[in-house]
Amino acid sequence: MIKTTIIYNHRGRFAKDGTAPVEVRLTVSRRVYYFHTGVCVRAREWRLGQIVNRQDSDVLNERVRIMLERVGDLVNDAMRNGDDIDIESIRRHVNGPKTKKVEAGEDMMAWMAEQVPLLGVRRGTLLHYKVSVAVLAESGIMRKWSDLSVENVHRWDAYLHSIQKHRTDAELKAGKPVEYISQATVRNYHKDIKALLGRALKFGLITANPYDRMKGEIKRGNTETVEFLTKDELARIEGLTLIDGSMLAAARDMFVFQAYTGMAFSDMQAFSLDKCRRDGDRWLMAGQRVKTGVTYYVRLLPQVLAVVEKYGGELPKVAVQTYNKNLKKIAAATGITKRLTSHVGRHTFATWALHEGVPIERVSKMLGHAKVTQTQRYAKVLAEDVFGEFDRLGGPQ
Repeated sequence: MIKTTIIYNHRGRFAKDGTAPVEVRLTVSRRVYYFHTGVCVRAREWRLGQIVNRQDSDVLNERVRIMLERVGDLVNDAMRNGDDIDIESIRRHVNGPKTKKVEAGEDMMAWMAEQVPLLGVRRGTLLHYKVSVAVLAESGIMRKWSDLSVENVHRWDAYLHSIQKHRTDAELKAGKPVEYISQATVRNYHKDIKALLGRALKFGLITANPYDRMKGEIKRGNTETVEFLTKDELARIEGLTLIDGSMLAAARDMFVFQAYTGMAFSDMQAFSLDKCRRDGDRWLMAGQRVKTGVTYYVRLLPQVLAVVEKYGGELPKVAVQTYNKNLKKIAAATGITKRLTSHVGRHTFATWALHEGVPIERVSKMLGHAKVTQTQRYAKVLAEDVFGEFDRLGGPQ
């Protein structure tokens, strides 16, 4: 008797995170063999031979189905050819060789690791690329050039959707529900690897980039939602009494600067009054974004000038993590329930400018967007009722 089926946690053991593996079980003449699928889920996420209660259930179930079919096809091929069923051969075809040794010319991961420092991107982006390459290497799904395929990209996508967000010991003890990385984060991993494969294609190392056959399949995530502050919320932050020279005061001032200029965090950190020019009563600046090199335009409104003068023409130099951490404290102190981050300051400026009637093309120039389509998501929120309370934010016309 020969039979293939899907089995969950056949050893009856769970990992420290509460998960157990989903495997393909092959029965040949009463002997049983197991092949891992790379999918691990919790008991509550498994029901009647299916993965359930997860955002990525469909993706993971498809991955398991592909593995089941692969084992079945190899068994059928052996029977069709009159050969003995070679379990180790099937295991090599399904799970790959046990050894991790890869021929030097085939080692895609080593090539990617060597290429990342040569990309000519800023330090933060460089770190993102390094993480993406490390995550792909950790998955073990695509290590060689010959591993590249649309199917394996889908397998890696399933792997990414199984990655849990980091939880502190306190959160673990409190029994905080398991959360997984967002679709936006998943897409960023794909975006980095796609770019590196595009480089390999350009250098002639591969003849096709599997991502080019997957247009529209890797979703962006929820980019339509734009978090921004209303006039009242921004006024509460501006009016918050803080000790001058403290980290909280610096974070508050930097946020006000962003809310009235639309600058991204990295551009704000690179700002200097010396880069601005005076035109009568106005201070103007045309700079290039640190991230993209696209030109943006700024006029320093009174609220901005007050902050700039307070710090002698430049803004405090802090890590973005420290900045966002302090913004979280400021939100709590002012009773703002929105998740306050550096991005919210930029969003606040964009939605305010559009609400005041500034053409979207000009707002796009102010923000330093490469395309107007990047600015359109701000325009979509203008239909929301919240703008009934969003009055002019001030500053000379």
